[in-house]
Amino acid sequence: MRWRTILLQYCFLLVSCLLTALEAVPIDIDKTKVKNIQPVDSAKIEPPDTGLYYDEYLKQVIDVLETDNHFREKLQKADIEEIKSGRLSKELDLVSHHVRTKLDELKRQEVARLRMLIKAKLDSLQEFKRGVQCFLDLLYYLLLEYAATSDLEHYDKTRHEEFKKYEMMKEHERREYLKTLNEEKRKEEESKFEEMRKKHENHPKVNHPGSKDQLKEVWEETDGLDPNDFDPKTFFKLHDVNNDGFLDEQELEALFTKELEKVYDPKNEEDDMVEMEEERLRMREHVMNEVDANKDRLVTLDEFLKATEKKEFLEPDSWETLDQQQLFTEEELKEYENLISLQESELKKKADELQKQKEELQRQHDQLEAQKLEYHQVVQQMEQKKLQQEFPPSGPGGELKFQPRM
Repeated sequence: MRWRTILLQYCFLLVSCLLTALEAVPIDIDKTKVKNIQPVDSAKIEPPDTGLYYDEYLKQVIDVLETDNHFREKLQKADIEEIKSGRLSKELDLVSHHVRTKLDELKRQEVARLRMLIKAKLDSLQEFKRGVQCFLDLLYYLLLEYAATSDLEHYDKTRHEEFKKYEMMKEHERREYLKTLNEEKRKEEESKFEEMRKKHENHPKVNHPGSKDQLKEVWEETDGLDPNDFDPKTFFKLHDVNNDGFLDEQELEALFTKELEKVYDPKNEEDDMVEMEEERLRMREHVMNEVDANKDRLVTLDEFLKATEKKEFLEPDSWETLDQQQLFTEEELKEYENLISLQESELKKKADELQKQKEELQRQHDQLEAQKLEYHQVVQQMEQKKLQQEFPPSGPGGELKFQPRM
């Protein structure tokens, strides 16, 4: 693994630093990458300011979550105990696929930011006078990068599972809808569905992601360059947008836009944009598996150039789009429908329990209202008796005789 190799290298660097003189000649720093480096006080060594703050990231996550009406409603009703115990986090499983995609994108951007900070840290190691502190900082950030990489791999797997559930739910709802129609209407819907499916499949050939044909098409149509002048090294530098020496996942995914536009158009009813994003994700994973030799989810110039020398780069296999693949089996769909049925039964049971609680509360309310009415009647009777005692009738005429109080 790359991070282990770097650790060994800097262990050797640490020993060398401790054996040499304490003072060294200062070197120039690329101030576009490392900011606010303060001189180290020999009396008191403070850890360097890394800028690793998550406030902005958390704000962005909250903003995205608040676009989901269900989660926003749950968050507004939640008390502090639900938040502390983590019970509220279960609601994240219910957010929409669109919101989950945005959250994953924010995660990628945050990891990219951390990687830039790590690179700046590596570039500025010689500025620190205390080798041990440098080593510990480096170890921390390398472990952080390793953990973030593992975390992203988990997110990719989760997104694939969510997409599969999304497709099964679409098919389930379609079949349930057909059950509500008569024979004539059902045939019309089936015919319309088949027509839309064929229309979606009728698209230009999709080049194999990462192949020479695919990259040359980007070179010509996106970059506006002569295809006869295609040069892999120049192509890499053109699409290394942030000039950090790597093609990260976002920069790779941007290369597939032209291919995806051949298959998906947001104006077409038959084209599903959720499927387009899944297609983009699969293309990126495929290229990473083929090119990223050390599996750090970054493509270096050396890795990229070596990939262009392979036979698969010049003569790739045909690329199968999602419409050419079986995304789930009938057995998986049946199992998913059984799960939905079970969840619906549980929800119905809870709804029945809530209805019973509502009826019981209504009964108690009616009982309290009856008691309240009875109490008011007793009070009125007592007030009438008191008035009669203070102002008794004076004779046959029914006139009241005033009796002064003693």
